[in-house]
Amino acid sequence: MKTALRFTALAACAALSVAAAPRKPAATGSSGANWAGQVVATDDGSHRFGNPDAPVRLIEYVSYTCPHCAHYHKESDPVLRLTLVPKGQVSVTVTNFLRNPIDLTVAMLTNCGDPKRFFVRNNAFFATQETWLAKVESMNREQQARWYQGELTPRMRAIASDLGFYAKMESWGIGRAQTDACLADKPMLDKLRKQQSEVEALGLQGTPSFSINGEMLEAHDWAGVSKALTAKLAEQRAGNI
Repeated sequence: MKTALRFTALAACAALSVAAAPRKPAATGSSGANWAGQVVATDDGSHRFGNPDAPVRLIEYVSYTCPHCAHYHKESDPVLRLTLVPKGQVSVTVTNFLRNPIDLTVAMLTNCGDPKRFFVRNNAFFATQETWLAKVESMNREQQARWYQGELTPRMRAIASDLGFYAKMESWGIGRAQTDACLADKPMLDKLRKQQSEVEALGLQGTPSFSINGEMLEAHDWAGVSKALTAKLAEQRAGNI
């Protein structure tokens, strides 16, 4: 039986306060492959970049409307994408934590188009979150009511129109007709429901949340995740001696 998508108001997510990570040149693994360019969609519609056989597997459970998720992404992505992941040591999987109809709408749009360019769209929505989230605050109750009432696809189209998402999709060569088709993509909606079922089964309460090699972390920021990754990599190295 399919689990219904449960939406709440724009709830607060875990508070963060960490310094930005420095950018470093991209590296390649021992095989010569730059694993950061290896992107695949998993069975539940999540997306992974990196070596599929990486000894350390990080899963990020994120909400597009969570400012702390955007902050985490800003700090973590340069280190993960330019150092750890290219070397084949770490893979990163992004799974949606859907808290409201806006999260769902963005999730449907990041999955619209070439799957290998998922992270281009994912990164762009996080990078511009402050701009489009500000539009949410400017909408009155009557305008927002269209997002929460009625059939799901028209609601998502209203959100996309109100928050300027059609123009963003057009910047990637994805026109309005294709965007509308993506918002009506039932198989993708079913995959997002599957992701939400996973989130609920894990009992996750806040965003961002993380697991490494199947073990949930208590950390909710890049400082904590970075520390956990360092420890797990050291553990892996020790086991190979």
